[in-house]
Amino acid sequence: MLFNINKEEVLAATRQVKMLLLDVDGVLTDGKLYFSNSGEELKAFSTLDGHGIKMLQKAGIEVGIITGRKSALLERRALDLGIGLLIQGREDKDVALAEILAERDITSKQIAYAGDDFPDLPVLKTVGVGFSVPAGHADVKSAVAAITEAAGGAGAVREITDFILHSQNLYSQFLPE
Repeated sequence: MLFNINKEEVLAATRQVKMLLLDVDGVLTDGKLYFSNSGEELKAFSTLDGHGIKMLQKAGIEVGIITGRKSALLERRALDLGIGLLIQGREDKDVALAEILAERDITSKQIAYAGDDFPDLPVLKTVGVGFSVPAGHADVKSAVAAITEAAGGAGAVREITDFILHSQNLYSQFLPE
């Protein structure tokens, strides 16, 4: 992970995290839009990311998604992963974040967010710790605490979940004996 601020500051911020919010295209996927000849949308998700999300949930950290697009595929992926907080079709991600904060007993500083483009910037500037991916827009990458080494859709979310678990001393419980 590449840190834009002192690694110890990022660790301190992630120790407070009770929720991880994720963008989809470019973070949970490679950011490319695939369509079949019949117009059906296709997306590829990383199993590494999925397992990391499940580990975070087992550790008591909620995972949610805020995305500007709507996709039945994403609904299925969220269901498969047990993600109940799924907000689709929202370019006003800062308003979506405000709604989440109003509905839950959590502060913005207890939220980590991973995004890669302009609609993510207001959220990234509000939450306790922000992450991006190597292919993220330059302005987004400069606004976050850290950038993953892994690409979106190829383990970037797993890198973030592992980092959060390590920071909260929760990672070792998932290691096989």
